[in-house]
Amino acid sequence: MSPGPRRRTLNDVEREYDDEHIAWEPANHLPPDALRMGLNRSVPDGALLDFAGSLDGSKPLHKATAWVMLVVFGMPVLGYVWRLADTVWTAITP
Repeated sequence: MSPGPRRRTLNDVEREYDDEHIAWEPANHLPPDALRMGLNRSVPDGALLDFAGSLDGSKPLHKATAWVMLVVFGMPVLGYVWRLADTVWTAITP
C-alpha cells in the first residue's frame, strides 16, 4: 500500500508564489539604485520616482505630464543659474 500523495505544506505554497506578483500590491517602478538607497513609495522622493517611472512614453498625456514635471523641477535650477550668472557678472564688471 502506497502512502498516498504528499500533503502540501506552507513552505511549498510560499515557494510556488515567491516570484509572482501579488495582485493587491501596486507595481514597483523604482530603479534598483533607488531601492538600494532605501527609497520606496512611502517617502516623497521615492513616490516621485515611482510616479515618473510609471509614465508610458507611448501615451500623449503621459508625455505631456513628463514635460510639465521637467519644467516644474527645472525652473528653480534655471533661476539659480540665472541669479549666479547675474552675481558673477556684476562682480566682474565695474
